[in-house]
Amino acid sequence: GNSSDSGGVLLPEISLCVSERAQCIPSRVLHLRQLPPDVSEQEVLSLALPFGRVSKLITLKTKNQAFLEMASEEAAVTMVNYYTSATPSIRSQPVYIQYSTHRELKTDNMTSQRAQAALQAINAGAVHSGNMTSGGEGRGIAPGQSPVLRIIVENLFYPVTLEVLQQIFSKFGSVLKIITFTRNNQFQALLQFSDTVHAQHAKATLDGQNIYNGCCTLRIDFSKLSALNVKYNNDKSRDFTRADLPSGELEPTAAFAVISINPCRPHSHCMGFWHSPSSGLSMAAVPGSLVSHPRVSLQMAPPVVHSVLLVSNLNPESVTPHCLFILFGVYGDVQRVKILFNKKENALVQMSDATQAQLAMSHLNGQRLHGNVIRVTLSKHPVVQLPRGGAGQEEQALTRDFSGSALHRFKKPGSKNFNNIFPPSATLHLSNIPSSVSEEALKDLFSSNGFAVKAFKFFQKDRKMALMQLASVEEAIEALIILHDHQLDHNQHLRVSFSKSTI
Repeated sequence: GNSSDSGGVLLPEISLCVSERAQCIPSRVLHLRQLPPDVSEQEVLSLALPFGRVSKLITLKTKNQAFLEMASEEAAVTMVNYYTSATPSIRSQPVYIQYSTHRELKTDNMTSQRAQAALQAINAGAVHSGNMTSGGEGRGIAPGQSPVLRIIVENLFYPVTLEVLQQIFSKFGSVLKIITFTRNNQFQALLQFSDTVHAQHAKATLDGQNIYNGCCTLRIDFSKLSALNVKYNNDKSRDFTRADLPSGELEPTAAFAVISINPCRPHSHCMGFWHSPSSGLSMAAVPGSLVSHPRVSLQMAPPVVHSVLLVSNLNPESVTPHCLFILFGVYGDVQRVKILFNKKENALVQMSDATQAQLAMSHLNGQRLHGNVIRVTLSKHPVVQLPRGGAGQEEQALTRDFSGSALHRFKKPGSKNFNNIFPPSATLHLSNIPSSVSEEALKDLFSSNGFAVKAFKFFQKDRKMALMQLASVEEAIEALIILHDHQLDHNQHLRVSFSKSTI
């Protein structure tokens, strides 16, 4: 039990815990120190809720301390382990958390009524939303402001990874979850903080800043979502509170499907829910409040940028350097392709620059090619080496140099092709169609190659272009590889791209 001789305020703890002898014996009760002077119950709870339900809370405002009792010792251990490596912060002030010597909190006194009311409101909110198992955090949020930020990175000269975003944004508070995806040809992310205050702080400081000198500009808005639901931990999405999530083969739509929409009505209490975590959250805080500190210059050292991609889980029976050249060539000018002689399910694809490599990676990772879900990541190799003179014929055939190819789509600076880069889709955009070629001839061309044509439409204003819808994205990828640059009459070759439209 605990000493309630000071009205249940547990003062004996303070001298014990301020000493360097941090308590190492796990307990459901946690002791928090160095809280901001006018800290609210909600702010204290926001540190704990990602890890599980909080059953009791006592704040000692005059001492800038608080005690939390977690519903389980396991949740308390997870929380302490996590915050040992990543100091949590409230309003940019580092907070210290350790096990209490108390095994439970007695809260039958007047001082803790407000804290219990805050807890009840949160738990009632969680139950009300049909979410009995997860901790939730109830809070009146100004309309349009949620703990989730929508981030667009413009002028993407260097690849921006999920880790880079976590590194930058966790200076402002606990980052719980990140989902990255490419939409409208832009690298975007959704990032959830543990608290709306942290999201406001990060947005106010970082909006308009460059990650690297002169490029990778952040455009930040509040998302309409109040919480993110991440299904997989991989290079596209991460839930830092759940180390147990599978990496998942990324289906093409995974980045979009994992967002659970939980819109906030203006003036309503918006609930963000989390599952119990096993790891994850924030780095050291930025000193000073937003108002006082100058605009931060992020200017991180640019990464070592390679334009070579590693493509894995290929179908070794079907893949050729030419097929990878055509497919990756939708997103940039492919210079060289090497299928690995001893491991034919892997290939290296060298793009002409890092931006094209990033575009190809974000659009093609997780797509199906020849029946296999392929993985596309940045390779450590700066270039693809051509085989040496002594290499056998087969090894020679597995490496191709396409640097002088007439099929590069992006040779001309400012080419309109830069504006027409879309994710793989079941609808293909056909162009360069001679007037002599009819709708029937085009449909026959596709069906004779084994593709079921679902719909077809010439462009009204320009009969040189058409849309053709196939049965699936996977079929459209195969069709593009086989029929891009197919000769239609004596000097005109069909151009095939993915379309953003449907028929």
